[in-house]
Amino acid sequence: MTDIERESMEYDVVIVGGGPSGLSAAIRLKQLDADLNVVVLEKGSEVGAHILSGAVLDPCGLDALIPDWKAKGAPLNTPVREDNFYMLGEAGGIRIPNWPMPPLMNNHGNYIVSMANVCRWMAEQAEELGVEVFPGMACSELVYGDAGEVKGVIAGEFGRAPDGTPGPGYEPGMILYGKYVLLGEGVRGSLSKEVIAKYDLSAGHCPQKFGLGMKEIWEIDPAKHREGTVTHTMGWPLGKNAGGGSFIYHLENNQVYVGFVVHLNYENPHLYPYMEFQRFKHHPMVAELLKGGKRVAYGARAISEGGWQSLPKLTFPGGALLGCAAGMVNVPRIKGNHNAMLSGKAAAEAAHAALAAGRAGDELTGYEAAVRNGAIGKDLKRVRNVKPLWSKFGMMISLALGGFDMWTNNLLGLSLLGTIKHGKTDAAATGEAAKFKPIDYPKPDGTLSFDRLTNVSFSFTNHEEEQPCHLRLADPSIPIKVNLPKYAEPAQRYCPAGVYEVLQGEDGPRFQINFQNCVHCKTCDIKDPSQNINWTTPQGGEGPNYPNM
Repeated sequence: MTDIERESMEYDVVIVGGGPSGLSAAIRLKQLDADLNVVVLEKGSEVGAHILSGAVLDPCGLDALIPDWKAKGAPLNTPVREDNFYMLGEAGGIRIPNWPMPPLMNNHGNYIVSMANVCRWMAEQAEELGVEVFPGMACSELVYGDAGEVKGVIAGEFGRAPDGTPGPGYEPGMILYGKYVLLGEGVRGSLSKEVIAKYDLSAGHCPQKFGLGMKEIWEIDPAKHREGTVTHTMGWPLGKNAGGGSFIYHLENNQVYVGFVVHLNYENPHLYPYMEFQRFKHHPMVAELLKGGKRVAYGARAISEGGWQSLPKLTFPGGALLGCAAGMVNVPRIKGNHNAMLSGKAAAEAAHAALAAGRAGDELTGYEAAVRNGAIGKDLKRVRNVKPLWSKFGMMISLALGGFDMWTNNLLGLSLLGTIKHGKTDAAATGEAAKFKPIDYPKPDGTLSFDRLTNVSFSFTNHEEEQPCHLRLADPSIPIKVNLPKYAEPAQRYCPAGVYEVLQGEDGPRFQINFQNCVHCKTCDIKDPSQNINWTTPQGGEGPNYPNM
């Protein structure tokens, strides 16, 4: 690849990722200095294409970045009016009253939003300030300087043949050089993963923990719609098989976001997260809500859950990690977009100060300090024990201890439990198949629940077949020789898009990768027990194309 000639462009700051963190950084940079040259590179076909709509947004990040966002028409149209928490059993549920909940769990003042639309609006604000926003520009490689610093990225490469060689329509892409490169790729981004390993940014920190979040958008009977209602559940159907829970958000236009999260540190390799989600919709409470409605979109995404203990060093020579690329989700609140925005703003301020001082290519130490000592650090630190308590003691004990810990943090500003460390990686947590019973899942009925391939069609994902597979095996023999006999090859089940199959042939089983189905959740990169799968960025614009809702 080094002998390929590419054109280049130079910028003050190159930002990878058109999500809330990257766009916040771009906006703040231009607010501070209108003459700075700033570019945002987004791998989706448009900003928001890879963001499945549906979140409860704490507007504190937007307040800090664009205080007059309401006057500017930000698409925050549905304030939260009602909060519900349920503990589910198979046939019913118990509503947990709101009063014992720590104040941080209160959604008053928050909004049910389409983050895809919020990001599209943010991109418009950035462009009005003079930021160059390039969608469909996947960043396939980092460019390093002589001193080992990150000095740019290669973006917009198209036309490689399935074997990786340049095809007849090959376009080499461009090198975009930046005095600083900010990585806002989201969870488990390929470039972020590379710099974390190269500069050993996780040294001294717990391994990152993850969940798999799956989501459907439904249009429901208007008589059942309660705009502004937020409902979270725990318990059935996961039980003791895995940690996790659900969310149901009523936004405008009779639409409901129905989501389900499975913590990826589960042991039983027979667990099938997608089918747990489909089974959840048959709970009487959920089934009654969705009856007579229709699903209009589906998608999935990994969620960073390690929080404070797993937050790596945020800076490296020539750049920094933003938002979920580092892991800034507040797990009990199921919120990370506010911290993503705050991190982008903080990184921009550190980069602006460095540029004003004539610096380039060094570490933005001011950003690290701003995150750990500011609002983001406070937000993550006060909930830091919730996830490890759940992992170590299960749901019921963690509810009591986690709630107590959050209350003491709120009232006393400290934790009586100290800081509980996370254990092994989610991949290493996977147990051997022989030690667990297979789980019998009911067949989807095609009305409330759906098979994976049917649902994947509602993600509108697309990958050109005549390109290299972006899901790369370090050793192609491992799925059949190791993972199948030892773990019943869990890739068949943990992937929420049906990408991986074990097919029986005349010569025995073989492993097949249907990369065209991939919705870019990156669960395979995280959960594969042999750590044999490497998710890389496909050609620009490819992947899911979630509807503009």
